[in-house]
Amino acid sequence: MNKVLITADLVLTGGADQEIRDGAVLVDAGVITAVGTAAELAATVDPGVPRLRCPGATVLPGLIDCHVHLAFDAGPAPVRAVTEAAPDELAAAMADRAGQLLGAGVTTARDLGDRDALTIALRAAIASGETSGPRLLAATAPLTPPGGHCGFFGGEVTTDDDIRKQIARNAAAGADLIKVMASGGALTPGGPRMWESQFTRAQLRLIVEEAAGHGLEVAAHAHGTAAIADCVEAGVRTLEHCSWRTADGVTYDPEITRRIIENDISVCRCVSGDWRLFLQKLGPEGAEAMVRVIRDMREAGVRFIAGTDAGVPGARFGDYVGMLEFFASLGFTPAEILDMATVDAARALGLTDTGALRPGLRADLLVVDGNPLHELDALRRVRHVFMNGRHEIG
Repeated sequence: MNKVLITADLVLTGGADQEIRDGAVLVDAGVITAVGTAAELAATVDPGVPRLRCPGATVLPGLIDCHVHLAFDAGPAPVRAVTEAAPDELAAAMADRAGQLLGAGVTTARDLGDRDALTIALRAAIASGETSGPRLLAATAPLTPPGGHCGFFGGEVTTDDDIRKQIARNAAAGADLIKVMASGGALTPGGPRMWESQFTRAQLRLIVEEAAGHGLEVAAHAHGTAAIADCVEAGVRTLEHCSWRTADGVTYDPEITRRIIENDISVCRCVSGDWRLFLQKLGPEGAEAMVRVIRDMREAGVRFIAGTDAGVPGARFGDYVGMLEFFASLGFTPAEILDMATVDAARALGLTDTGALRPGLRADLLVVDGNPLHELDALRRVRHVFMNGRHEIG
């Protein structure tokens, strides 16, 4: 369908508070060309243009997952799945996982760590229509010290010169951004602990400066409170996880949060659909601490963006909505949550052509049964998905 007029009971144009009852969206050659009421557009659009009528449904911007790992399999041993797979085998698996994301209504996904720059080839295959999947933003190999978190992706660096060369390699491969593992993590056998910093503040500044020299921004994996502080002062664009870990547990610093807001840094908490099990494993005290800091950050005015960390154990590629339900459980409104998943995510990722339904933007849109402003579960009832104007699902 090259040109189509889509009508539905409700159109959410983005932000989520902008609603059109009995609305319509006109798509032509991959671009949104008109948005309004169904009556308005019916009066102006040629009767010969195909109609896609969606009674009982909502049209909204395609969802954005700001943190995925297509190279991981969401199983109990994702590192082995990456390191032991042949390149062609891993590439095929990644394409299948990209299709799962699209089936869940995700039309843009940011991959924050892969092997052999396989996301670059997959990005091209999706863009050409050779395979189905969301628009991909690829970080390729994350920067990490020798033996550091996710070093198996091939981005280990020691010296300042190593940092410059790795960023140049990633940029030459076609990376859309640079990822740095500013702290340890839970996934890498024998790696630093989650709260331990992996780079100095000076090194992080160098990473941001070198990335900027290639026209790229930086996403920082940062669990530790010290690493968060260093990343904020270094000027990263997004903070991934931002869980405020120290050796003593969770240590939240409102002053660092103030700087996050001042520097217009977005925070991706990376919550998978199995968050209830995760909270159980943390125990009552740990779970309460995690919830409290997210609420404190929200109250302070931090801009959250949606990301599932899909691919790590338990984080399934088809369960985007499970992540959104975590924020609903903390009292975030449906409108806030939809903004996290669309317009705010696009802004954080530097995308000016998606995340909303407006004339001139890419036709990345989702049609679901029901009204997600009343029940987020409506987002699971995917009826149609358009990615860059291509009718991919439905």
